Amino acid sequence: MITSAKTIFRPCIDLHNGQVKQIVGGTLTENDQHVMTNFVSSKPSSYYAELYKKHCLIGGHLIKLGPGNDLAAVEALKSWPNGLQVGGGINIENAQKWLDLGASKVIVTSWLFTDKKFDLNKLKALSDKIGKDRLVVDISEFLVHAADVEGLCQGIDEDLVKCLGTWVNIPTTYAGGANSVEDLNKVNILSKGKVDLTIGRYVLQIYTSLI
Repeated sequence: MITSAKTIFRPCIDLHNGQVKQIVGGTLTENDQHVMTNFVSSKPSSYYAELYKKHCLIGGHLIKLGPGNDLAAVEALKSWPNGLQVGGGINIENAQKWLDLGASKVIVTSWLFTDKKFDLNKLKALSDKIGKDRLVVDISEFLVHAADVEGLCQGIDEDLVKCLGTWVNIPTTYAGGANSVEDLNKVNILSKGKVDLTIGRYVLQIYTSLI
């Protein structure tokens, strides 16, 4: 029997300086000078892990926001072994350690980028080491460059755009080859409105002509 998909609630534990907090998005920086919080708990991370375990709230995650959170993270994992995913500072050197400490999966984001560019080789290496079933890549948006046509202003890669419209379920922007408003309409049709378009050189030419 086929059943329809159903949204589930996934809990989380955000750790900052060893405390469970809810931080206002965009205020957390490297120096922590402008951090704003909506909530700072007086209870330890283990309390929430035990609470989630008690109510069978599966699929949750624990995020270490900066240094000074490892001990609190370990305490939570001890309270619910294999019950929480762990993210924050995860890389190929420590991923297995966190799995051994009780994480169900590891969440990897920043380490996958080299010089601000996504490094597929890093993803493959980590996947080979710990297994893709233990790995969560946490991203909110895709920016896809069609390198073969990028900068040529000779039209978009239509096959790629069509595939992206089929594959993606998060905000996605395509870049490469676009040179007119017609290309914008074409991307809209091919992707069924799921993919945005970046038009680089063509837009610069328009601005230049207006100066």
